[in-house]
Amino acid sequence: MKKTLFLLFAVLAFTACSDDNTSDMQLDGDCMVNELALDGYEGTPDLITRTVTVRIPEKYDAAMMSVTKLTLSSGAKGTIKQGDMLNLTAPHVIRVTNGDTYLDWIVGVKHDEAKIKAFKINDTYTGIIDKEKKTVSVFVPETLNLTALIPTITISDNAVISPASDIPTDFSKPVEYTVTNNTATSVYTVTVTPIGKPEAVYVGLASGMGQLNIEELTACKWMLENIPNSLYASFDDIKKGTVNLSECKVIWWHFHKDGGVDGKNAFEAAAPVALAAAVKLRDYYNNGGSFFFTRYATNMPAFIGAVKNDACPNNCWGQNEAEAETVSGPWSFSIAGHTDHALFQNLVMNSSEPNSVYTCDAGYRITNSTAQWHIGTDWGGYADYTAWRNETGGTDIAYGGDGAIVAWEFPATGGNGQILCIGSGCYDWYSISDVTGHYHANIAKMTMNAFNYLMNK
Repeated sequence: MKKTLFLLFAVLAFTACSDDNTSDMQLDGDCMVNELALDGYEGTPDLITRTVTVRIPEKYDAAMMSVTKLTLSSGAKGTIKQGDMLNLTAPHVIRVTNGDTYLDWIVGVKHDEAKIKAFKINDTYTGIIDKEKKTVSVFVPETLNLTALIPTITISDNAVISPASDIPTDFSKPVEYTVTNNTATSVYTVTVTPIGKPEAVYVGLASGMGQLNIEELTACKWMLENIPNSLYASFDDIKKGTVNLSECKVIWWHFHKDGGVDGKNAFEAAAPVALAAAVKLRDYYNNGGSFFFTRYATNMPAFIGAVKNDACPNNCWGQNEAEAETVSGPWSFSIAGHTDHALFQNLVMNSSEPNSVYTCDAGYRITNSTAQWHIGTDWGGYADYTAWRNETGGTDIAYGGDGAIVAWEFPATGGNGQILCIGSGCYDWYSISDVTGHYHANIAKMTMNAFNYLMNK
């Protein structure tokens, strides 16, 4: 009987461990990793998180690292020992036991990193970072005093930067910034370019490009990097006249909104700041200025007097960026009858489908944000393409699978500028998941074609 009671007591004592798999009898120091080094690089143990983090050089190969030092609590044993070789390309679990107690420790490496991750001038003008060349380019209006601009800089964790962030700096000439993080060091050259009379403007609802959503920001950065003498401006800037448009040939607005913008009333509710600038935009248009409107911005022509019946695309929808659809194969739209249009030249084509433009590849995450014109007698108000052309004054140049118009233009007439629109859900700049690009290169190429076309190049 005594033996049975003793065994029962032992079982109860063993199962009385806390949720962290340690005995109630354990002392904090019983199963500690006091010291650990890999290839001579010292780790930092943390009892609260039960981790040991070993910092190693930026490009150090962690696939085969030697345990060069290991000190545990007195009397404790571990599942590794000094001299063992570990693959630290992924975290490694070490169990430290001491009598009837144990703790599991997670050992991981952290590569030293010395990067500028974000750069902004006066909390408004966002820098374009070239990771390979280690350069930062910022485009600002010429009205700013370049000798006293305030940079706000985001850098890698644990890193330091010189000169410091958030202090007035003279950017009248390029400034070198040195980022240091343990064994890693990088030198970035920051160039601020003042633009007085831009030839191209990317316009948005946000006061600065840094406040754009990721879809719009990706498109805007592309323009600043690829279209000479281009600038970001807010609609408020346009309204107030703080941007000189006297030499501007093209204004581009790529408007994304999670969940879509379905119909004229929805557009008015989603973009009141844009509508507040409509008078200035109409003046620009009437004086020969051209527009490139993409995604939900294709509603805007109706508000600047470019559409005969003042109508907007009648078939619109879209998903949220965080829940974007993963495509199983490339998506495309049709350019039948318009393969010779300037917008569709020199693209990556599928040789077996000369009338299709593919814009993304398998695995791409797409919101399928669409603003198109439904054509047909079933609904929508346009019985056929001829009816749509007559009523809107537009020219259709691309089509969806059901025949909807997904790209169109309003030709220059009577001294007005020209307007080019792409409302296809295939025209997408940003994917949450990285995908090796092939057909997606067509997005940038079509956009360059659009600028050249509207600038008469």
